[in-house]
Amino acid sequence: MVEENEDTQAHVEVLGAALAAHGITLPSLGVDVVTLAGAAVRPPLVALGNCTVGNARRLTEVLKKAADG
Repeated sequence: MVEENEDTQAHVEVLGAALAAHGITLPSLGVDVVTLAGAAVRPPLVALGNCTVGNARRLTEVLKKAADG
């Protein structure tokens, strides 16, 4: 499971960088420590956390644009 936990952290870092490229910061982006502790049972979750309304709007804009191609 250590490899999967490291893989989860790596994906969180890639996600953070992709969001930052669009001017979006999710302050609590990370691996959820509660599910990380139970990683032997199931993979840990990614905590997307809280963000400002401005960041939520920007995220919505980016996702809509991506969906439209």
